Amino acid sequence: MNNQTENMEGMQPETAKRFKQWQMRTIIATMVGYALFYFVRKNFSLAMPGMEADLGISKTSLGIFLTLNGLIYGLSRFLNGFLADRLNARFYMAIGLALCALSNFAFGYGIDIASWITGETSGSDFTNTLILFMGIMWVLNGFLQGSGFPPCARLLTHWIPPKELATKMSVWNTSHSIGAGLVVILCGYIMGHMGMNLSGDSNVVAQIAANLHADMNDPQQAANVLNSASHVGAWRWCFWIPACISFAGSIGLFLTLRDTPKSVGLPELPGTEIGEKKENKKEKSQEYKLFLRKMVFGNPLIWILALANFFVYIVRFSVLDWGPTLLSQSKGVSMSHAGWLVAMFEIAGILGMLFTGWFTDRYMKGRAHRTCVFCMAGAALFMFLFWQLPSEAPVWLLFALLCAAGFCIYGPQALIGIAAANQATKRAAATANGFTGLFGYASTIVSGVGLGYVAQHFGWNWAYVTMIGMAVVGMGIFLLMWGAKPDGYAKAAALENNQQ
Repeated sequence: MNNQTENMEGMQPETAKRFKQWQMRTIIATMVGYALFYFVRKNFSLAMPGMEADLGISKTSLGIFLTLNGLIYGLSRFLNGFLADRLNARFYMAIGLALCALSNFAFGYGIDIASWITGETSGSDFTNTLILFMGIMWVLNGFLQGSGFPPCARLLTHWIPPKELATKMSVWNTSHSIGAGLVVILCGYIMGHMGMNLSGDSNVVAQIAANLHADMNDPQQAANVLNSASHVGAWRWCFWIPACISFAGSIGLFLTLRDTPKSVGLPELPGTEIGEKKENKKEKSQEYKLFLRKMVFGNPLIWILALANFFVYIVRFSVLDWGPTLLSQSKGVSMSHAGWLVAMFEIAGILGMLFTGWFTDRYMKGRAHRTCVFCMAGAALFMFLFWQLPSEAPVWLLFALLCAAGFCIYGPQALIGIAAANQATKRAAATANGFTGLFGYASTIVSGVGLGYVAQHFGWNWAYVTMIGMAVVGMGIFLLMWGAKPDGYAKAAALENNQQ
């Protein structure tokens, strides 16, 4: 409470109390809202087995959906970041979530729409139309997903003082892991308990076997076919139910959020009143473009953070995307254990985000980039130790080292957004985060196809070397801004004074 009071000095006690209430309300609402964006994004992975079994959509086509969605999402975060800094974040986030929910509804009705267009319920024309429609809807969803984080970056930097941003935004950052975890549980239940039981229909069983290229003489493959036949159509509910929840959440966001302190009659945070005079005079577009050029696109610190984000995400996505395969093939871990290990990597990451946020504000005086140096060094060290463990090592030791790596890698994943927001100031926080996010999601080219190529042609040892090398390079990039100030408000104020 003392720290809160110090950062709000100059406010009357009653005003400071009201500000704190609105601050907490904004943090909670945006956490719930951003978690719901994951409800209509991470549901796809759980629905894929059902889509392949019921519709015969190949793994290649499903993989293309995922790749395009990720790349479009990265581009969308960049574009939406620019817009979110200029528009009302309350409306922007609420409408974006509602549109994501509607795109999921449409995706679930893909069969009906393809049948309506082609007049058929099977055949190549029907399947191609279905894949095209679903692909368009999922790419559209990827674009709309970009309206989630940028408004949050704008809102949080307007309601949280810069010296508290690392701690409180690290808590906020757990929302994506919470949302992803909850939707996995929800959709896992849907896939196992919903849909039509057509396992007694020999024609349906034969069609599913053909879609999965399954050998019915193999007991395991036959069991998989019968299990799929017991839940025909369940995958559609993986889109409809999360969409309903998210649409309700969009209404909650609209009712709960407010754009800035000024919109509820409260003063701006002391020391962050950058551009207030010009904003009150409906500043000209040219002036704002100059601000963006100096504070974001021409700011070496933002470029360093963006480049570092590229390497942070390579390490993170390498473990998330390839973890089960890597563990089973390089360490002999069973798939059941491998799944739990990767899940615990995510949970350890939540703890890492919370700790590094607190550590940054408590010991680094808000210099998130310095904390990131230690985190990347730790990630490289623990990945190296994990690599060197023999395949006969106990599972608990594999678990401990992988969780330690997750603890370290998720710190920078959260802190880069915080550092970018502070360096660009609240005026361009969303734009800066969109820019760094563009680099982060571009990393899927390396962590996906790149790492797969290395593992296939050179073996898992070189895949480990690649991941460790990426962590070391990331640490070196963070070192380039070791002496940087914790935020860019002084630079922004000087820029504004020079223009007057």
